[in-house]
Amino acid sequence: MKSLKTIGLSLLGMISLTTYAQEFDVNLQLRPRYEYRNGFKSLMPYGENSTSFVSQRSRLNFNFKQEKLTAKLNFQNVRTWGDVATTAQADKNGVALFEAWAQYDFNAKWNARLGRQVISYDNQRIFGEIDWAQQGQSHDAAVFSFHPKNHQLDLGVAFNAAAENLVEPATPYTINYKSMQYVWYHTQFSKLNMSLLLLNTGYEYAEPDTSLTVDYKQTFGTYLSYKENKWDTNLGLYGQSGKSNDNSVNTWYAGANLGYAITSKFKATLGYEFLSGKDQDDSSADIKSFSPIFGTNHGFNGFMDYFYVGNHQNSVGLHDAYLKLNYTQNKWQFNLIPHMFCAPGTVLDGAEKMDSYLGTEIDFTTSYTLQKDIVASAGYSQMFGSKTLEILKNGDANHTNNWVWLMVSVSPRIFTLK
Repeated sequence: MKSLKTIGLSLLGMISLTTYAQEFDVNLQLRPRYEYRNGFKSLMPYGENSTSFVSQRSRLNFNFKQEKLTAKLNFQNVRTWGDVATTAQADKNGVALFEAWAQYDFNAKWNARLGRQVISYDNQRIFGEIDWAQQGQSHDAAVFSFHPKNHQLDLGVAFNAAAENLVEPATPYTINYKSMQYVWYHTQFSKLNMSLLLLNTGYEYAEPDTSLTVDYKQTFGTYLSYKENKWDTNLGLYGQSGKSNDNSVNTWYAGANLGYAITSKFKATLGYEFLSGKDQDDSSADIKSFSPIFGTNHGFNGFMDYFYVGNHQNSVGLHDAYLKLNYTQNKWQFNLIPHMFCAPGTVLDGAEKMDSYLGTEIDFTTSYTLQKDIVASAGYSQMFGSKTLEILKNGDANHTNNWVWLMVSVSPRIFTLK
């Protein structure tokens, strides 16, 4: 706390040296989360036991604004309770830089943002912050934005390397995409909102006896949302083309929701998602399985993360039909979400074609706002898997596959200067 006061007083002193109108604030987030995993992400393997742990995110955010300049600096530490000894001299993961960007407003309609930043659009299906993950997701990028009334056009570019090399490395070792370019356009017509996205991502790979090659994959589509009185609906349609590791890409996605506010406190939403996949008896090298790229995938296809959260890539795809029931009462919020999963692609057990039904997942979550900056939340999920899911995930579908979590988020504002 003493060092934090020193930093604050130093920054206050620097601010006082100029007469420009300035704003500066510092806020903190502490987010410990307990998890009991008993078949999380995959069916519980035969003979294995469940596990539990507590992880924690600790973030310190600095926000600065002066005339046309805005800047943000966000430090974080992600840890598992007990991953270092009580007398350790150093932290296992250290302190990481989650965000570090500066934005300049050329005028009321144009701005540019450079540096490490969160890129998040629409329902976060393609671009998202992945806030559930303790480490989150941010990009080293430049984003240029044009935003007249009822319109916004963003152009983003990024170029990555793993080190300041003197010559080209012999093997691909960038931990991200090599390059990225995207255009996102959003407009509003009365109660209808429409977004269009064109994303180009390039990934390095090494061909035999040649230098490194970058293959480019394009993700393109639209997201529509509409609200009328107690009704709201949205629709997302995306396709992918291009190449990956010298293989052709041809995939697509469709997702829709229809919600109705039964009362001011109770809402029901029907939803469906389709992500294309590839039959297991398809011998072609073409990629036919849709990838959500940078999406917040934990928020889709069940909270137990069986699909597209670091897994299920280049697989048989997914049908996901679900119902969301939401109830809000004062400081409480309750959600119940059953999912039914099926495989659009053929799943084989040897030469035998399996039934397309993968399983049913039930998710229940609740949260309570103790005060503005303290929120407690908890959840219980259970997967009722099928024999077909056993083929895809291994493990035991007859085992009780469930997951429990409890989280507290404390996000106080430390101080503000104007």
